[in-house]
Amino acid sequence: MSNPNGTQAVDRAARLLSEVVHAADPVTFTELAEVTGLAKSTTSRLLLALERNHLVRRDDHGRFLPGEMFVSFAWRGGADTSLVAVAQPFLDRLGKTTGETVNLGVAAGDTVEQIAQVDCTYLIGGTNWIGRPVPLHASGLGKVLLAYGVAKLPSGELARCTDKTITSEAALRAELAAVRARGYAVTDEELERGLIAFAAPVFRYDGAVVAALSVSAPTSRMTREAAANAARRCVEEAAGLSAALGHRPRTSRKASTA
Repeated sequence: MSNPNGTQAVDRAARLLSEVVHAADPVTFTELAEVTGLAKSTTSRLLLALERNHLVRRDDHGRFLPGEMFVSFAWRGGADTSLVAVAQPFLDRLGKTTGETVNLGVAAGDTVEQIAQVDCTYLIGGTNWIGRPVPLHASGLGKVLLAYGVAKLPSGELARCTDKTITSEAALRAELAAVRARGYAVTDEELERGLIAFAAPVFRYDGAVVAALSVSAPTSRMTREAAANAARRCVEEAAGLSAALGHRPRTSRKASTA
């Protein structure tokens, strides 16, 4: 006996979703129609419904991969969902729109551990930060993690990396308040001379910050217009990644370098 139409539609949608979720790489519309044996019209209709409900999404090439809602379910259930895997499309897009180095960082004691990177498109400024410990107080990523309580303020004297590094606890606390107020951090030659970076928080479904996303570049390339674009793009991609992790902000915030 055949299933009622409503149940049959659910079964077919579930089959499509299962194929997307278990695929090693993003899959095309044609591949999904072929592997499920569904008519292209049915496949199209069901994929649109899944996409509308954030259970699948498309990459820049139109291929399908798990959507924000599915990732949120996985995080809520404690599944070992790789943060880097979820974040990679957002890192790639930020790197593409700015042309600069992009990093994803998490707290590791009194330093930042950079767990993913997209290299810049220029010959100058292509430092590999993966595995390189960076002080919390001197980096954009670290300032974000400190500002949102993911990491604790370093005890004792704050190390001076350059003559612009914040070494006063009072000044650092004021800086962290400014980070929370504008929604992103700036570090201007505080970690290395000639290096500027912008970083924004990445939230998960329960509002906790789990990482920070940054874009960095040589100061020689960072004009006022480029800085405004980098800050705005960084905030936008961090917000997109947060949404992919199930975060639903109460209010929106726009980046401003004014």
